[in-house]
Amino acid sequence: PTLAAPGVPSVSTLLTFSGAPGGIVCARMRSIAAPVSWGRSAVKVMRPSSLSAVARARTATGRSLVVAQMAAADGDDKGGGGYDSGGSMWGGRFEEKVTSTVEKFGESVSYDSRLYKQDIEGSKAHATMLAAQGLLAEEERDSVIEGLTKIEAQIDAGEFTWRTDREDVHMNIESALIEMIGEPGKRLHTARSRNDQVITDVKLYCRSEIDRVVDLVVDLQRSLVEFALKNPSTIVPGYTHLQRAQPLLLQHYLLAHVEMLERDVGRLQDCRTRLNFSPLGSCALAGTGLNIDRFATSSALGFTAPMRNSVDAVADRDFELELVSALSIVAVHLSRLAEELVIWCTEEFSFITPADSVSTGSSIMPQKKNPDPMEIVRGKSARVIGDLMQLFTLCKGLPLAYNRDLQEDKESLFDALDTVKASLEVSAEFMRCITVNEARLGAGLENGHLDATTLADYLVRKGVPFRTGHEIVGRCVAKAVAEGKQLQQ
Repeated sequence: PTLAAPGVPSVSTLLTFSGAPGGIVCARMRSIAAPVSWGRSAVKVMRPSSLSAVARARTATGRSLVVAQMAAADGDDKGGGGYDSGGSMWGGRFEEKVTSTVEKFGESVSYDSRLYKQDIEGSKAHATMLAAQGLLAEEERDSVIEGLTKIEAQIDAGEFTWRTDREDVHMNIESALIEMIGEPGKRLHTARSRNDQVITDVKLYCRSEIDRVVDLVVDLQRSLVEFALKNPSTIVPGYTHLQRAQPLLLQHYLLAHVEMLERDVGRLQDCRTRLNFSPLGSCALAGTGLNIDRFATSSALGFTAPMRNSVDAVADRDFELELVSALSIVAVHLSRLAEELVIWCTEEFSFITPADSVSTGSSIMPQKKNPDPMEIVRGKSARVIGDLMQLFTLCKGLPLAYNRDLQEDKESLFDALDTVKASLEVSAEFMRCITVNEARLGAGLENGHLDATTLADYLVRKGVPFRTGHEIVGRCVAKAVAEGKQLQQ
């Protein structure tokens, strides 16, 4: 339904309806509010006495719109019926249990159980909001929160039994809660679907993981700066096309990697800002007819605000694409640093020597000392890029709103985060365990005609046009090469 709203720049304003006591809510999806904020304008809330009593309302402009009752979000695309002691939470509609093959194929608890802290945090906020809205008694709220706290402690201690017949982290925790506290536990899923529950959990998880990744990036930057400060006057040959180009201070060389990592931090922080909007209360896809307060749960969970569109809230995973894209760039930057260090460790270069503590040997060649950690970092960048491609392919053809395909997002997301965190950690450790071979660097600087550009600049300062000076120096280099000498000779 649409409503023409004075002062609203769009032709029509999409509305979401909410009941108990009933009201029209703008796209910001606040449950009951008058007036509802819409940028700098406002739309007054229509308050029918009850959802069932009013089937049609009129706007101030005389246009009519149908007020339809929305079902509470007991059911969702992953199920949503009553509690079944056999494990299923959606068994009311079915007469047969799923086969063991289907159960094993469809379970996700084997990998999404890592979301348990976020799931419990979200459930506590949801229960608190339900009680504030009169949908849960205060003693029931307290019982739910106490039960969830006990379950979290069990999981922390490794005493919780995860069951694949309960499919995922959400149903495992909710089923355990119901077994622990009884009837109040059955009320927790009021005005909530696993569709908005899972995306809330994943956003909370990504938010904390981004903070952790940023900390690790900063630590790697610190290790690079520390290494640079230990070698303030060290000069290294700079390369283009893997050919010697011009001399550089090692500090300047290392700070190039610091700058790349600084942009990585910016991308991660930008991603965190964009994902930090709450989907909770969107339910399966259409919100709920119950009188909830999405702003309360959003605030309690540290989100900026609720998401404006319930379909978008449960259907899109663009924040995961953005995060894994940013992680892929981090991985590429780490791979470039790793390549540099691996080359510098070779006998041909021998610019640096890694400590034994960050090196490995060969099972057949006794003399080998390999910078394996950085070779693995270089290799793992391909893995993270692969995770990104999997997510893009997963999301590219899905119709609105939620589809079970989206269960497949987590393993790639988790893998990308785990891989990048491990790569950052080992890279920082490697940087703190290498030394510069000053003698080798000093001897090597005389080779490769690194002073050619400096000579051309000297001629410019003497009034010679640069192109002329370039040609003169080029001929000098050719003569030096022909005679087997360095340019300075």
